[in-house]
Formats: sequence, structure tokens, C-alpha cells
Amino acid sequence: MAARSIWSGTLTFGLVNVPVRLYSATKQQDVSFHQFEEGTNERIRYKRVAEGSDREVEYEDIVKGYELSNGKHVMLTQDDLEAADPGRSRSIEITDFVELAEIDPIYYEKSYYLGPGPDGDKSYALLFKAMEDSELAAVAVFIMRGKQYLAVIRPADRVLILETLFFADEVRDPSDVMDDLPRIGKVSSKELKTAGSLIQQLTTPWKPEQYHDTYRESVLAIVKRKSKGEEIEVEEETSDAEVVDLMEALEQSLARAKGRKTGAKKTAKKAPAEKKTAAKKSAKKKSTRKAS
Repeated sequence: MAARSIWSGTLTFGLVNVPVRLYSATKQQDVSFHQFEEGTNERIRYKRVAEGSDREVEYEDIVKGYELSNGKHVMLTQDDLEAADPGRSRSIEITDFVELAEIDPIYYEKSYYLGPGPDGDKSYALLFKAMEDSELAAVAVFIMRGKQYLAVIRPADRVLILETLFFADEVRDPSDVMDDLPRIGKVSSKELKTAGSLIQQLTTPWKPEQYHDTYRESVLAIVKRKSKGEEIEVEEETSDAEVVDLMEALEQSLARAKGRKTGAKKTAKKAPAEKKTAAKKSAKKKSTRKAS
């Protein structure tokens, strides 16, 4: 079943309008739980209740209020919010083109796929190929669900990818959230060289499929066991011996990384050898059958 688009409109590029549809590129794989009262298995429910009463308020009767500095609120309806900028609510306006490497990853928020809308195949293909040739990314703004977004658009494989970005005033300065900023002091050349060697040993091609949410997998395994009536025992935590000396910790880490890489190489070499042996055995069986 094909995924449904979550937004549709036009992508404006100068005087060119490209009909587009927006699709979620990612999905959260969290483990979700319901809440129960302990000992009764009664489900905990939350209700929208007016303050100072037990009266539940219907969703359509709820309006938004913006709190002023004096504690008072200004009430806004959905019509009020749409009046802020209704003309741009159905368009993604490209304003600039930049080098993608210039954007600090801290600004990235969420990823989407941009697909062509009705009768938009030709203009979509034109924009895609032009951006691919330029090796530049497009900066754009648009409104979705009552919120304005800053975004960067880039071509990848056969589709345009739109990444929503945080605005500059939404990214905190480290000094605003940390009492004491780290002091990057001097380090010895030996420590720096060993740390560099450790980084080299741990360097590998990026393969996202090799990383898994092991905590989620463990939780689901426990759920499965408990559903069968098993009792779960909590294992005591074990930790490696504390290493006080920084150089000693680097050397131990480097030795461990080298051992891991050597083991991986042996496994990779062993696999083809095993296949070769299996092939020989299979060929031997076939020749025996022919002889018989």
C-alpha cells in the first residue's frame, strides 16, 4: 500500500512552479506503553478538563491562548492563525542555493521526500537535474499545519529530499546551557598520536543498516517472555576495571580496536573458504552419482 502524502502544493523556483507532494521519510520505532493502576490493571485515562471543575471540554471547543508578560492571555482561533500569511500556505518558496557542507548538522530537524504532484513530472525532472549538476542545495520556506518551516532541499538517488531546519534563534549557544564551557588545553604529542591511531582503527564505511536499537529489541524480547509467563531476573551490572591513566586507557582501547578489526578480517576470509569447501563437496557428490 503506497504511503499517503502529508502535504501538497507547489515548489517555486523563480517563475517556475513545480507541483509537489510531501512524504515522511522516517518513522519512529519506539516501544509504546499504556499506563495502568498497579494491582488493579485499570487503565489510566486522561481527559481535557476545564481548570477548577470536573467538566470535560470537547476538542472543538478548545481555542489557543498566547500568554503575555503580565500573565494575561490573548485568545486566537484557527482563522486568526491562518490570516498570518495565507498566501504562502500552499507553496515552498526557494530563496537561495548554498553548499550543503556549509550547513551545520545541528540545524537539521526532520526529513521528508518531495515527489512530483499532478502534471509536475517534467518541471520536477528539470529542477532535479539542474540541482544535481550544480551540486548545490536549495534553501526554502513554507507553512505546514500552522507553522512556518525553514528547509533545505537536495537531490538524492531519484528523489528530492527536504530537510526541515531549526531557525537560528532556536539553536542554543553552548554558553547559554552550560555553566562552564570545556577548556581545550594542551595534550602531549604521544597522547594525540595514540588517539589518532584509535580513530583510524575505528574508521569504517557508513552502513546505517548495521546499527540497531538494541534497547528496543531487548524490551520486546522481555515482553515476549513475560507474555509466556516467564519471570524476569535483573542481572547485576558488570563494568571493566577502572583505568585512571589517560595514556593507559588509550593504549588499551587501541589494542581492543585492533583485535576487533583482525577478528572481522578473519571472519570475512573464512566465509569464502567455507563456501569453496561446500562447493567441492557438492561437485564430488555429483561425480560419484555419475560414476554409479
